[in-house]
Amino acid sequence: MAELTIEENTYWANWVDSRDAQAGNFLVKKYMSLVSYHVQRISVSLPKSVSRDDIRSLGMMGLYDALEKFDPARDLKFDTYASFRIRGAILDGLRKEDWLPRSTREKAKKIEAAIEKLEQRLMRNATAAEIAVEVQMEETEVYSVMNEHFYANVLSIDEQPDAEEKDGGSFAIKDDKAVIPEEKVLKNEMLEEMAVRITQLNEKEQLVISLFYKEELTLTEIGEVMGLSTSRISQIHSKAIFKLRQSLEKVL
Repeated sequence: MAELTIEENTYWANWVDSRDAQAGNFLVKKYMSLVSYHVQRISVSLPKSVSRDDIRSLGMMGLYDALEKFDPARDLKFDTYASFRIRGAILDGLRKEDWLPRSTREKAKKIEAAIEKLEQRLMRNATAAEIAVEVQMEETEVYSVMNEHFYANVLSIDEQPDAEEKDGGSFAIKDDKAVIPEEKVLKNEMLEEMAVRITQLNEKEQLVISLFYKEELTLTEIGEVMGLSTSRISQIHSKAIFKLRQSLEKVL
């Protein structure tokens, strides 16, 4: 494995050769930050009712699985391999549980009905403030409910490619180039539409979206960059996703 110290290579060798407990503990501690990273990013879109400890436990299972199945002889960095395993374990665990409360689903249906009613009346996209008045909720609650509901729908269909081939247990990365022509056209149209919609966000929203999804900073790190609190960055992120969600649904 490239870019490892002599000590790290020794631990890897001991782990691969004999599943040495001390080596295992060292590697878990070394790569724990990967779990924290994916937990924080996925948690952004989840309701507060979902235990972060449960998400972390799922992520740890993914890390353990990665350590058990990783082959250092292959030309693949463990960080990359483990990230697939950790994120996959968290998403699979969430799919198996109906983590969106019934009350949130009911509120989402109420909001969606209000959105349809307002858009027919106004002949344009309804703002979160207008929706909040219509359904008698706080504007922040409208953002929260609809973003959680949107993420739940995406999660239910966002099946990840198997990281393990049935015959050999080796790591396989999906060939993203093997795209059906019709799917490629639709995807390109959607990306073009989203690019246009992102430019229509205000300056702070564009910056948060760019730093979070392109630069892959956490909300805390973005707050440090922008000189704002993590909670404020979370609010900006929620508003931006709400606006983009409306555009995405129309494209789909």
